[in-house]
Amino acid sequence: MDRLVLWELETLVADISQRLHLDDTAARLVALDHIDEMIQSLSEQLIYVWRRHLASLLDRTDSEVSRRGREDAGPDFYPLIRSLGFVDIVSFTQRAQTMGRLELSEMLDDFESTARDVVTSRGARVVKTIGDAVMYIADDLTTAADVVTALVEELQSGPEMMRVRASLVQGRVVSRSGDVFGPPVNLASRLVDTAEPGGIRMDEATAMDILNGPDAYKYTVHPCHEVVAKGLGNVTPWALALA
Repeated sequence: MDRLVLWELETLVADISQRLHLDDTAARLVALDHIDEMIQSLSEQLIYVWRRHLASLLDRTDSEVSRRGREDAGPDFYPLIRSLGFVDIVSFTQRAQTMGRLELSEMLDDFESTARDVVTSRGARVVKTIGDAVMYIADDLTTAADVVTALVEELQSGPEMMRVRASLVQGRVVSRSGDVFGPPVNLASRLVDTAEPGGIRMDEATAMDILNGPDAYKYTVHPCHEVVAKGLGNVTPWALALA
């Protein structure tokens, strides 16, 4: 809730500042004067969106558990099979140092809005945004592969081309507080660092699942040079690209 109200206020301040050509302080004063007029509308939208997301989650959960058989249990068992990864902006720190406030804000807004639009429109979900990176998740590998290839292509096209790199890993995770945790998350966060601009990196198991899956014809998949990944030792990333 804290993040939600912060997001709403910052969005309102940015809109007021742009429309009325005000500095940050003046825009915040205007927002404070008029926020009471918006509370009812914001509350109604929040309840509506919450109900839609709850209905969607219950439907997905029902579909998933209905396909399960007997499974292992225990403190070290990760119950959810998910496909996930990261997409981040290449050389973000260096670029940010040469940008003004408005230019940096516009780049991040474009990155986050494009990520949300592509990810959600193709059946996946945004877990979180972390500065210059976004973490996405899907219930199946087919959806995740479609999402990550489309997102990299979309971000790197058009006049405001943004150089990005990405990762994709399938495995078992546990969900807590809207986030997911487990070995696949750690692996995905390391693999994205091994990709060149425009590249998508996977582990071997995920690559084999794509090659043996129904959509293998859509992609080119091949192993890359072995690298040393922090905390994981020597790993051989696999590259994913559209055919």
